[in-house]
Amino acid sequence: MELVQIQRRLVDYTKSLFMEGFLDAQFLQLQQLQDDSNPYFVFEVVSLFFEDSEKLLNELTIALDQPNVDFKKIDSHVHQLKGSSSSIGAQRVKNACIAFRNYCDVQNIEGCLTCLQQVKQECYLVKNKFETLFRLEQQIMASGGSVPTIELGF
Repeated sequence: MELVQIQRRLVDYTKSLFMEGFLDAQFLQLQQLQDDSNPYFVFEVVSLFFEDSEKLLNELTIALDQPNVDFKKIDSHVHQLKGSSSSIGAQRVKNACIAFRNYCDVQNIEGCLTCLQQVKQECYLVKNKFETLFRLEQQIMASGGSVPTIELGF
C-alpha cells in the first residue's frame, strides 16, 4: 500500500476512535509528548497501561469473589484503573470505571460484578483498537514516512 494511503487510513482510523468514544483529547496530549528522542513513547505508555490493567482486573476478580467483599479495596483498584485509563485517553474504560465506583459506593456486589465485566470488555476493545493504530504507525515508519498529527477539528 502506498505511504500516503496508509497515512490517510491512520488519520481516518484515529478520528473514528474519537467519534466512537474510545479516545478523548488526553490521547492527543499524550502524543504531543512523543518526539524524535523518544519515538515510541506513546506505545510504551499504552503498553504499561495494559500490563497494569491486566493485574488490576485480576485483583478485582479475586476481590469480588471473596465471601466478605472489601469495597474500599475494590474502589481503590477501580480508582487506580480509572486514573490510568484517563491518562492515556481511554474514555470508554474511564467511563466504565466511573460507573463501577458508583456501585462500590453503595456496596452493590451485583452491580460491581456487572461493571467488572464491562470494564474488561472495554479494555479488550480499546487494546485491539490501539494495536491496529500502532500497526498503521509502524507501517508508515517502515515506509520511511512520518506519522501525521491528528487535530480535533472534525
